[in-house]
Amino acid sequence: MEENNKNIQFKISDELIDNVEQLVDSRSDTKILELLNDLHHADTAEILEELKIEQATYIIKLLDSEKTSEILMELDDDDREKILSTLSAKEIAEEIEELDTDDAADIIAELPEERQEEVISKIEDEEHKAEIQELLTYDEDTAGALMAKELVSVNENWTVTQCVKEMRAQAEEVTRVHSIYVVDDADRLIGRLSLKDLLMASPRAHISTVYIPKVDYVKVDEAPDEVARVMQKYDLEAIPVVDENKTLLGRITIDDIVDVIKEEAEKDYQLAAGITQDVEADDSIIELTRARLPWLFLGLLGGIGAFLIMEGFHGAFQKYAVLFFFTPLIAAMAGNVGVQSSAIIVQGLANDDVKGSINNRLIKEMLLAALNGLILALFLFLFVWGYTKEIPKALAISVSLIVVIIVAGLIGTFVPLFLDKKGIDPAIATGPFITTSNDIFGILIYFWIAKLILNI
Repeated sequence: MEENNKNIQFKISDELIDNVEQLVDSRSDTKILELLNDLHHADTAEILEELKIEQATYIIKLLDSEKTSEILMELDDDDREKILSTLSAKEIAEEIEELDTDDAADIIAELPEERQEEVISKIEDEEHKAEIQELLTYDEDTAGALMAKELVSVNENWTVTQCVKEMRAQAEEVTRVHSIYVVDDADRLIGRLSLKDLLMASPRAHISTVYIPKVDYVKVDEAPDEVARVMQKYDLEAIPVVDENKTLLGRITIDDIVDVIKEEAEKDYQLAAGITQDVEADDSIIELTRARLPWLFLGLLGGIGAFLIMEGFHGAFQKYAVLFFFTPLIAAMAGNVGVQSSAIIVQGLANDDVKGSINNRLIKEMLLAALNGLILALFLFLFVWGYTKEIPKALAISVSLIVVIIVAGLIGTFVPLFLDKKGIDPAIATGPFITTSNDIFGILIYFWIAKLILNI
């Protein structure tokens, strides 16, 4: 029973937060350490995010740097920034020295430039400092900015005995060994090493006779989403990073790629909702307004466009008032079909599943939209006919629905493909842009076909 209790997932509670706040306010250091030392760093970070910045900073300074460095990485960006602003350059440097180079570089990059230089100057480990400075030179949207310098590599000319000795020394600096990379005398990546093959080999055998030449890798200037695609495709926990000469520079681990995927998903979700900037619920009203207003303004223009189109068919409304009442249905169907089509294409582009020519995609979408439109239009025809007792009106509205659905499907397919070809994030096409454009096209097509069939 006791073993089961240890496996219960940590849950934060108001009582726990109140207890921690009281302990901090009373400076009960021993009790704070007893309470927090056995917690996972992610759980401690969750507690700190519920405290005042002064209280969270007190705990950060109280705990050992080996633990707090991991806690800092788990904190929300804004909370981490506030806590770091209360620490001295020396205190931040002490936290940095406990982190892998990729995490250390991420934290330093968040600091103001003058503060960065001050913190770097306080790092005592010269090798660690040099590696962090190297990572800071890479562009933020590249594999170089994601990679860590910590890895285990062996030379093809080493014997198995020498290799094991060198691996032990290198492994002391690596939190987790995912792979062992093999390099030549010029540090060029030439393969990887299997632990099983190493254990089975003769101690005097050379690594050149044991290693596996096939190894997946990415270039240092590769985009993060491409790195994620490669790691997902080949189910990798880590991937080496090389330069144009195939010199081994570092490695990217799965935890960093999960963060990339999460950030990309959040950005795409916000774009789909019509938010142009990366914002959070706690941001200021001004920041949230700047992020939301552009697409809302686009929606306003779309509404004005729809009004002008309907105004142009004023005579049709007077003669066939029933057309007016089906306008929201046509607009809604156009918007929904467009979003469905674009969402499928955007997802396919993200997963690299969209292959072949654009024409083939458009033909397939047209056939799909035609089938869906025909089924829905048949139901609508029966409803309008039963309601109005007039076949021409039912025919005009239902035929309009078919054409509107086909056009909306084609637009929803073409726009994200076009944006992707132009190097623009296709996720834009799943938001208000596609909905508004399809609303306008839908209303225009609706009244044009109705006018043609009803001879208005």
